[in-house]
Amino acid sequence: MQRLRLICGVMLVLLTACTDRSFSPTYPEALNVGTPKTVFAATNRDQLPDGTFGVERAEGYSLLELTVSIPPEHTPGSLKFGYRNPDPVTEFTMAGRKKFESDAAFGARLQQELAKFPPKERDITVFVHGFNSTQAETAFRAAQLTHDINVPGATVIYSWPSKGQPLGYAYDGDSVLFARDGLEQLLRKLRVAGAGRVVVVAHSMGGLLTMETLRQIEIQTPGWTARNLGGVVLMSPDLDIDVFKTQMRRFRKVPQPFLIFVSRKDNVLTLSQRLRGLDGQERLGNLDNIEELSSLPVEIIDTTAFAGEAESQHFVAASSPALVALLNGARQTADTFARDRARNRLQNILPGQIVIRENAVKVALTGTPADNR
Repeated sequence: MQRLRLICGVMLVLLTACTDRSFSPTYPEALNVGTPKTVFAATNRDQLPDGTFGVERAEGYSLLELTVSIPPEHTPGSLKFGYRNPDPVTEFTMAGRKKFESDAAFGARLQQELAKFPPKERDITVFVHGFNSTQAETAFRAAQLTHDINVPGATVIYSWPSKGQPLGYAYDGDSVLFARDGLEQLLRKLRVAGAGRVVVVAHSMGGLLTMETLRQIEIQTPGWTARNLGGVVLMSPDLDIDVFKTQMRRFRKVPQPFLIFVSRKDNVLTLSQRLRGLDGQERLGNLDNIEELSSLPVEIIDTTAFAGEAESQHFVAASSPALVALLNGARQTADTFARDRARNRLQNILPGQIVIRENAVKVALTGTPADNR
């Protein structure tokens, strides 16, 4: 059965490769039917002649404002989008793309966006994408996730130069190392932009990029991350557990909350293990044994029970309608990102079984229809 699932996962990846994902045109008229969502972007991808950003690495650093049209037929947990010929009624569509000419212009526009929210909700969520992702896809996913979970404040993506191809795994791994300085530059810039809190949400290989960046910040400025970040969320991180432990040792104080969403049914991480010759050795994103992290002040959110209904088993937190509904209900404001050491507080945010092992906390989400399948 495991072999069959792996084969199905590989076939899905190869079918995705047949789609031309390199170009997503801008359709301002999509806003006539869709709901606009502003997504700011920082990228060290190379800009193409048509104004979009491709797969090559750039020495420069671009700051953008993207307008995503969320289709009226969108249902929580689902992400549908076209490429060259999107249908704005049913698909996420790029409705606007603007490049800022200076850091000051970017900062001023970001502050303008934050001013739309009450003072306690003027937070920034930074989304760091994973392997095999284009810039448009990243903007669509960030818009979908923050919209479905009702995250207040401004949304910013860090668009590092992924190849956007299933066979570009090695290229993406090198790009993660290339992109560390750019992410550090962005995080330091955002912290002085007047935001209440900056929360970093990283998916898949983006978890490695985030941890490497925070590690180098801590080496240069010990204690900076805990003082300046309002939380770190790693979703399905494609990250070696031993490497993660060494990265965490560099923190003078770990920013809180520090959440890790895991699933034992993550087919992409299973494939990642196979590619590395690590059959049977877990990645951080499909961790089962919490004792591995027992000395660390982190919270493990087990989403395995939701994997069966999720649109993507590698991104259950964003693509399971039931889990999205749970998170949306629990996070009516960004205050729920704040860590509370009280057991009851955590249980109210993420209902389920809680097992405490010294510092680490494991939340096994239960009581969903997926449990009975």
